[in-house]
Amino acid sequence: MVLFTNPADASLTQRAIEQSGARRLHKPEFKFGKCSNDVRDAFFDCVRSAPFRIRAIAIRKDAVSSSVPKHSNESFYRYFVHQMLSRNASALRNARVIIDGSGDRLFKRNLNAELRQRIGGDAIRDIRFKDSRSDVLLQLADMCAGAIARSLRTDRADAARWRNGLAPHIDDVWEPWSIGEGAPPQPSPT
Repeated sequence: MVLFTNPADASLTQRAIEQSGARRLHKPEFKFGKCSNDVRDAFFDCVRSAPFRIRAIAIRKDAVSSSVPKHSNESFYRYFVHQMLSRNASALRNARVIIDGSGDRLFKRNLNAELRQRIGGDAIRDIRFKDSRSDVLLQLADMCAGAIARSLRTDRADAARWRNGLAPHIDDVWEPWSIGEGAPPQPSPT
């Protein structure tokens, strides 16, 4: 999850990405897994001083306990979006939440209602779904998630390369290896 203190910070970050060398190197959507190392370097260089914060959940699907709904991609996705927003509700005040617009209309409506009901309070003002292909801030979230996921791999020599560059922006990376079994683990230090 990428957080901005105010709309002006979001606009500043959006402009930095759109006008960056990374955009000149890579025209379609920024997705960590589909970008070359040169594009990743240019992308993270252009957002290095941008005003945003990162909070993430790192999920090892093979280690997720049986209490997590896995009968469909939508229930799995809904569960972890709820976990992310619940865990970070204290960082959200009257927030506009933008979620990558995957899923059909019924799924989106149900997720919206469920999040509003479960999170409650003044944490969320508005929930919107957008297509990441046309929203560079959703692409920023994907790139940050990819950098964090890569940092947890033990089979890559460059595992922490991009996460280290994002370190000043990272508030929390929660690694719940066994969600649903006892108390959740404490956040990992960054």
